[in-house]
Amino acid sequence: MAKPQYLKFLVAAIWLVNGLFCKVLNLVPRHQQIVARIIGDSHAAVLTRAIGFAEIAMAVWILSGIKPRLNAITQIVIIGTMNTLEFFLAPDLLLWGRFNALYAFLFILLILYVFLLKKPSLSS
Repeated sequence: MAKPQYLKFLVAAIWLVNGLFCKVLNLVPRHQQIVARIIGDSHAAVLTRAIGFAEIAMAVWILSGIKPRLNAITQIVIIGTMNTLEFFLAPDLLLWGRFNALYAFLFILLILYVFLLKKPSLSS
């Protein structure tokens, strides 16, 4: 049984929404506050926007289907790093506080399922 294709689109949509709406368009200022907390105020706006463009690029990479294994590993490393920093340096700015780590972990499991787990073989 093939994995549902819509899961790939769901993962890409999560990156696109977070990048475009939350960071590039700054519709969720909390994201820029988190960046400011981690690196300081002076370059937070520019770096937040750059992160947003990188997240949009991640969505495009996902949809392109190019090197899906490398893409999945990259996503997992980014999510793990970002959420570890936020967990320790800005938990008060997270939507669900330190509980955000659970959602990050579930997203990582989804990425593992969609991009890295092989389809079971019918032959034994």
